[in-house]
Amino acid sequence: MTPTHPAVSPAPPPTPPLDADAAQLARLGYRQDLLRSMGGFQNFALAFSIISILTGAVTLYGVGLRMGGPLVMTAGWWLVALLTLAVAASLAQLASCFPTAGALYHWATILGGPGWGFFTAWFNTIGQVAITAGINYGLAEFATDLLGRHGDRPFTLTLYAVLLFSHALLNHLGVRAVALLNTVSAWYHLLGVAVLVGTVAWLAPLQPVAFLAHAQSFERQPYAWGFALGLLQAAWTFTGYDASAHVTEETKDPARNAPRGMVLSVVVSAVAGWLLLAVVTLAIQDLPAVVKADNPFVAVLHTALGPRLGTAMVLLAMGAMWFCGLGSLTSNSRMLFAFARDGGVPASKLLARVSPRWQSPHCAVWTCAVASLLLGLWADAYSAVVALSTIALYASYGLPVALGLVARRSGRWTTRGPWDLGRWSTPVNAVALAWIAVSMVLFVLPPNELAGKTFLGSTLLLSVWWFGWQRKRFRPPIADLEPGTRARSGEA
Repeated sequence: MTPTHPAVSPAPPPTPPLDADAAQLARLGYRQDLLRSMGGFQNFALAFSIISILTGAVTLYGVGLRMGGPLVMTAGWWLVALLTLAVAASLAQLASCFPTAGALYHWATILGGPGWGFFTAWFNTIGQVAITAGINYGLAEFATDLLGRHGDRPFTLTLYAVLLFSHALLNHLGVRAVALLNTVSAWYHLLGVAVLVGTVAWLAPLQPVAFLAHAQSFERQPYAWGFALGLLQAAWTFTGYDASAHVTEETKDPARNAPRGMVLSVVVSAVAGWLLLAVVTLAIQDLPAVVKADNPFVAVLHTALGPRLGTAMVLLAMGAMWFCGLGSLTSNSRMLFAFARDGGVPASKLLARVSPRWQSPHCAVWTCAVASLLLGLWADAYSAVVALSTIALYASYGLPVALGLVARRSGRWTTRGPWDLGRWSTPVNAVALAWIAVSMVLFVLPPNELAGKTFLGSTLLLSVWWFGWQRKRFRPPIADLEPGTRARSGEA
């Protein structure tokens, strides 16, 4: 009789060890769901593309020129660039320590608790929806003007919807393609600025360099006030660099590459943007006539280079705007995905889904695109959309910086990431917070009252929702600064 033996089940295959980046994310409370394929340059490229000097500085060129004249394009630009660098450096040291897709919202939660994280997340989401709307609506307006249909809002809105659809489709279906396009975008911006600056400097008659110091406001207000309001041009341009932090879960070695991407994107944009604005401004032959034009930037290039070459340069800038909109929606959707993953928004389970085929947060992508479309339909004042995106984003920047400053000064936050400001942390943070406070007041004053009312109304509604409902329910599963997790949170 043959003896029988119990069936032996094969041993389950060993679980593959997590790589260093996924392990770091796991220590912060999350598993690796998104495709981690971006290198350091691609991370920088995304932030640089969203800052997009060929978008913000160009679409708001008329605003800066009308409010403060050529001086806004030079002294105003550098003033905002240096102040923004303080904000970017302050955020970069947080990104190095806590590299998650939630970024600013997670930092605020870790440093101050779920309530601070909740408001930071919503301010950042509102700001990013508004900036996506502003980029694409500005591009649609440029195209409308170029086609000789200035003021044709239905036509502009149709173009606006088509642009948003193109960006949403790419973000849904092509994670790798979007990463590649962001790299292309960075080179496109740099080469585009070089071509535009070189063409204008070589072929256009230029004013003496002293013209850049010309201080004149074409609005009925004291010049100092006009100059301050004209800073909106640079302030809006220098937003969106937090995108480097929002894609840390898709970036290799994020504790180093994300902070470098944020700071470097501001520095490169500052230099390239100033060259662009200086040369285009020097090409102005009749300042009052340019100010009165439907689109002052287009008017300068057409006058200086002629209709054909001028139009070619405008089209070059419009290509950069399209890339900028693509990157903005990428960042926007990652923020919403991270917030939904923690149950912070309605329909969270739906918005936190990741496409199994494309490994993209596809529901968040289309939701952000639709929200941007609705914002463009609601607010027909372009400057109001721009101002709303600026103050909402600055609010989301300021909260984690302030909480980090308090945590560090109180000794609760002692171990930080490989990219850190060290003994310069406090003065740099203080400058950043002062600029954020000033800008949030400045950019809700006339003619941008609608932005202020919208932001205030949103804050009141969020407060009611938080204290009436979410306060006892919202508990994101992320690490904190308790002694048992402090060292791990800062591990690189």
